[in-house]
Amino acid sequence: MATRIKDRFDDIPDDLTRVGAHRAPAPRSRRWIGLAWAAAATVVLVAGGLFGLSLLNPDLGLTIPGVGTSVEAGAPGTGDDAAAVVEPALDPEVAITVLNGTGTAGLATSVGDSLEEKGWGGAALGIGSRANAAADDVATTQIYYSDPEHEAAVLQLVHDLGVGQPRLSNDYPASPITILIGADYVTPAA
Repeated sequence: MATRIKDRFDDIPDDLTRVGAHRAPAPRSRRWIGLAWAAAATVVLVAGGLFGLSLLNPDLGLTIPGVGTSVEAGAPGTGDDAAAVVEPALDPEVAITVLNGTGTAGLATSVGDSLEEKGWGGAALGIGSRANAAADDVATTQIYYSDPEHEAAVLQLVHDLGVGQPRLSNDYPASPITILIGADYVTPAA
């Protein structure tokens, strides 16, 4: 076997940082760059997905902590006026539908009449539809509203009825506010 003749290129100094003709070893910080890009891409994809879901389903309440939660000075619920009563801000043209979810006949009509006596529904419109619900075994009274602007009015309805759970939902799209009377409703004594 022939032996190879060494020349000046075979003697490589030990302190040489190059590997091969043009490459140096990768710096240690390069590993973290890939991880940072992967984390940034994950955050962008998750945020985009949540934004897309909020566009497809308006009932999905996505809030960012600390954003849009500032309280103005003198706003209701701050300082000494925390016990002030909030008047329901309800347009008199907004229809209120009453559905009877119990087996008691005529309950939707009597609840609607009771609410009209308390000033609900406006002078011209009154309480809107009064009908039986699809089911007659509803356990708890629910008040569905489709616009967050009606929340104060719905809370006042809960107070006036003496029972009910407010639900921000689009389950009843034909009516901005729908009261579904359940078995927990007690007819007031005359």
